[in-house]
Amino acid sequence: MPGDRVIDWDALTDTAIEAMRTAYAPYSHFPVGVAGLVDDGRVVSGCNVENAAYGVTLCAECGMVSELVRSGGGRLVAVSCVNAQGEALMPCGRCRQLLWEHGGPECQLRTPEGVWTMQQVLPQAFGTADLEHVAGD
Repeated sequence: MPGDRVIDWDALTDTAIEAMRTAYAPYSHFPVGVAGLVDDGRVVSGCNVENAAYGVTLCAECGMVSELVRSGGGRLVAVSCVNAQGEALMPCGRCRQLLWEHGGPECQLRTPEGVWTMQQVLPQAFGTADLEHVAGD
């Protein structure tokens, strides 16, 4: 259960900082790194990858979720996202949705205001239950 696990936020943030240092951010000069603890104990990470066509830039969380899926799936238990100074950074709306999809309401997120659950970060989130309700599954 995610609430029963002790999270080593320092180690998770250190991994996010390592990821941030590999970011490709030649346009914004705003490197971002993220690391997530998976329910099986793995740690996955990602960095932002910009593109001259700004709309196809990939957020760090996109890379982390791709690594999560590529390396066997599972559920995110805790996530730390950092800016170039290693400070906690709140994910954008699209990335909050990604974290909800792959971590759920109990996934913990290190925010600039402390550790919050995804339920606190994204109340009334859209998810699979909404699709199932309409599809009648």
